[in-house]
Amino acid sequence: MKKIVGYFLQGLLYTVPLAVTVFVLVKTFQFVDGLLKPQIEQIIPFKIPGLGILIILIFITLVGIVGRIIITNPVKSFFNKMIEKAPLIKVIYSSVNELLSAFVGKEKKFNKPVLVKINKIYDLEKIGFMTQSDLSHLGIEGEKVVVYFPHSYAWSGEHFIVPIENITPIDAHPADVMKFIVSGGVTRI
Repeated sequence: MKKIVGYFLQGLLYTVPLAVTVFVLVKTFQFVDGLLKPQIEQIIPFKIPGLGILIILIFITLVGIVGRIIITNPVKSFFNKMIEKAPLIKVIYSSVNELLSAFVGKEKKFNKPVLVKINKIYDLEKIGFMTQSDLSHLGIEGEKVVVYFPHSYAWSGEHFIVPIENITPIDAHPADVMKFIVSGGVTRI
C-alpha cells in the first residue's frame, strides 16, 4: 500500500504542475479571445482559436515600434539632458539604468557565470557572474576581477573584487545559472 501511495504522489508531482500550466494558458487564451470576439466576428465570419492573442501581440509590438520612433527618442534625449544637470539624480539614474541594462539590455553583462572560492579553510564556494576583468581604471592592479553575486529570491546582490585564482568558470547558460541562484538553488542547471 505504501508503494502505491508513493507512486500516486510521484504521479501528482509530475502531472499537477503540467495541468496547472496548461489550465492557466488555456484560460488566458479564452479570456483574451473573449474580449476581442465581438470585434473579430464582425470582420471575420469564422472562429480562429488564438486570433485574439495574435492581434494583441501584433498591436503591442506596433505600439512599441511607434513609441520608440516618435516618443522615446525625442523624450529620452530631453530627459538625458535634464539628468546631466542634476548630479545626485544622475548617479542614481545611471546606476539603476546600467544594472537593468546588464540584465535585459543589448549589452548583457551577466554572461560569465563563475564559481568563486570564498573561504579556503572551509572550502566555501559561491556562484556569481564575472562582470569586469580589468580594474586598472579603479587603480586596482594585479590579477583581480569583479564578481557579482545575486541574492536568492530578490533582484539585489553584491559584488566582490576577488583574486583570479579563486575563479572557476561554469560551463552553463548564464540564464540557467541566474535562475539557479535566484531560486535559492532549487532549480537545476
